[in-house]
Amino acid sequence: MACLNRLKLEIETLKKTFTKNHERFRIVHASVDEMTCRFIGNNGKNYDIHANLTETYPSSPPVWFAESEEANITDAVHKLSTTEGQNNHVLNQVNILLRELCDLHKVPPPSELDTLLLPPNVESLNATLHQQSEPAAVEENDAEDDDSLESEPESEVDEDFLMELDDVRNAKKKDEIDTKYSETLERLEQSRRQNYLKGSVSSSSLQATDRLMKELRDIYRSESFKSNMYSVDLVNDSIYEWNVKLRHLDPDSPLYKDLQQFHETTGQDCIILNFKFKETYPFEAPFVRVVSPVIERGHVTIGGAICMELLSVGWSSVYTVEAIIMQVSATLVAGEGRIPPQSKNKALGEYTLESAKQAFARAERTHGWKNTTTTTYSLGGR
Repeated sequence: MACLNRLKLEIETLKKTFTKNHERFRIVHASVDEMTCRFIGNNGKNYDIHANLTETYPSSPPVWFAESEEANITDAVHKLSTTEGQNNHVLNQVNILLRELCDLHKVPPPSELDTLLLPPNVESLNATLHQQSEPAAVEENDAEDDDSLESEPESEVDEDFLMELDDVRNAKKKDEIDTKYSETLERLEQSRRQNYLKGSVSSSSLQATDRLMKELRDIYRSESFKSNMYSVDLVNDSIYEWNVKLRHLDPDSPLYKDLQQFHETTGQDCIILNFKFKETYPFEAPFVRVVSPVIERGHVTIGGAICMELLSVGWSSVYTVEAIIMQVSATLVAGEGRIPPQSKNKALGEYTLESAKQAFARAERTHGWKNTTTTTYSLGGR
């Protein structure tokens, strides 16, 4: 309990210190499981940086990622993955991050950093917060009785903290996400938590998993998903492999008419895409291919891979999975993709992961793209 109270108070301290109109650094959004902050460089450029707080916090630091790939931003963010002890707390993490960013951008650090230090316990932090602003602007549902703010020794993994984090996350999800998908997220959270407690995850998979979990939550909340423009199924309940069913195409396009005919013939009313993510996501693109039906042209290789520069050398970590889904959908139509008649579709045979990877590698060589995307995915499954 004390660990969660401390986290809430640290977040409130950061919100009060770095408001949304601060000239150098702003807390755009912060909750007990994620935070978005914005650094304003010496040229006035905005840099958004995100943090996900995992189930092992604070024995492990938050997982940070920047939308910018500029070296002076990514270098500062990388340093946060090497902290230990008290420096894993968000208050100290922001202190370290901001000092590093200011140093790299050759601007003086905000004076607030001199007083932004982590007190030894929750009680001290609560007193600091009250001194900054009277009365304290902690939300009603975040307020706790004095008894609950007493300092308790923090274990490496605070079970009460994990349970209350789950309660907070589940409460947030219920109002926005259909029950069916909330259950999927809860199942994934439980599995992820067990892996964290076992220590069976690497730092790279930790970041990729947290980013993909956030993306899946965002998709479940999105209007495009709710309006059935597409759907998402996890393959074998893995956050690293998704089957995406495209159901919405431009109704004036030949591809749309082909899909209608394909539906009448086979009963399948969608284009099925497969997304495979590596542990280096979001810094490397997912591998995206068509599973069914066979599609000619539309930037689909003969092996079924989606051939787009965006998924190779044009990749950026700022792209979201939903943005890729929408871009692929538009590219299939813009590239004049067609579904051949069923007789020809059967003759061409089914796409496989191996044939898609080989075809994408050929396309990368043909276009002169650096071949980074296709070399490290396992070949299991279709």
